[in-house]
Amino acid sequence: MEQRKYKTKAEVLARGQEAVGKTLGEIDKTGRIATGKGAIGTVVEESWFGYKPNSNPAPDFEEAGVELKVTPYRQTPRGIQAKERLVCDMLNYDEEYYKTFETSAFWVKCACMLLMSYEHRDGVPKVNFTIDKAVLFQFPDEDLEVIRNDWKILMDKIKAGQAHLISEGDTMYLAACPKGRNSQDTRSQPFSPIPAMKRAYSLKSSYMTQILRRYIFGDEPCEKIIKDPALLHSNTFEERFEEMLHPYIGKSRTELKAQFGITSIAKNINEILVAAMLGLKGRLASTDEFQKASIVPKTITIGPGNTIKESMSFPAMDFCKMVNEKWEESDLYNCLAPTKFLFIVFKREDDGEYYFRSIKFWNIPAEDLEEVHRVWQRAVDILREGVHIWKDSRGRNCNNLPKASESNVAHVRPHGVNSMDTAPLPTGGEMTKQCFWLNSTYVAEQIKEV
Repeated sequence: MEQRKYKTKAEVLARGQEAVGKTLGEIDKTGRIATGKGAIGTVVEESWFGYKPNSNPAPDFEEAGVELKVTPYRQTPRGIQAKERLVCDMLNYDEEYYKTFETSAFWVKCACMLLMSYEHRDGVPKVNFTIDKAVLFQFPDEDLEVIRNDWKILMDKIKAGQAHLISEGDTMYLAACPKGRNSQDTRSQPFSPIPAMKRAYSLKSSYMTQILRRYIFGDEPCEKIIKDPALLHSNTFEERFEEMLHPYIGKSRTELKAQFGITSIAKNINEILVAAMLGLKGRLASTDEFQKASIVPKTITIGPGNTIKESMSFPAMDFCKMVNEKWEESDLYNCLAPTKFLFIVFKREDDGEYYFRSIKFWNIPAEDLEEVHRVWQRAVDILREGVHIWKDSRGRNCNNLPKASESNVAHVRPHGVNSMDTAPLPTGGEMTKQCFWLNSTYVAEQIKEV
């Protein structure tokens, strides 16, 4: 196809919408779709829009000021879910830190995007995937304020010589995702001799899920915590959130339930109370900001001596799947690395009552994530070799997967309903379902200042 110029946003959009209903096999004129990962975007660029992919820092349609992004999603029981994060442009540690947000590689490239979506279906050849939507997308004001702050967080880390400590969980919507072959694929940074992992600007998969649902498929918007975007001009989302909850610190659970007319005895009563403090009608986890940023609320109860009993669990391990995963693409990495947690802290006092003490937004630091990586890798190695299972003197099932005593951050222990709740092993046989946990002592360390 001949090289073609698109001078206006309307021209780009019109051409994109002409592809709706066509399969990738119909669009592909070069056979490139068979070349592997990333091929689908390249096929649309070359065969449909008629230009060669390049590393130009400008948007794909420079005159029109539009970047092309072809993005997959899955249909799940919980609705449409983005299949993956949206990678935007490489993060150059040596060049980005002295720019403004408006001159950053991310904003120059992605201020306006043509989003073309298709449903990914496991087991279906790529040639049969169909382009189903094509829309021009520009960031809404409330998202843009959050993204500006995300960018500032990344630049502050670079300026502090901490590019090697960047984690996807540091930010809410705009992240810096790993882009090298593995954690050893590094480059230099300007303010520290320590090499830093290669990273790229990306929009989190949780953010892309909400963009797909709201702006492409027309779902109703979720309830917002911050109703007026102007409130984020001078304070971050986290600061505004804490400000809204501050009047309730020190109140007992009984007082708060009476104040808000809540009679529930649900297990997540503390989360219900925080939602009421914020004036929400629905669940905290279902709000626009929490959905986009992949923020997970976790209640922590402090006991006598400022101790906590709860370790923090993750979904049950799929033993057979795990042994074929790479760390940066593993279920555990994707549950932990991009996620920001909201710790809701209540303390049980001598009178037996529970008092609201504080909240803390937290994501796992890069060095601790690497320790989780070590524990994960040890678990994978054991699964590949064959798990050793035996019964102790009291008849309880034991195994040689990583224990809490072997790491100050994470361990593996049972997750099943009982010992009969099992899952198949890659070497044959079955064992009680297991999951990864963050140690209770580690969680306590993360909230000690609050």
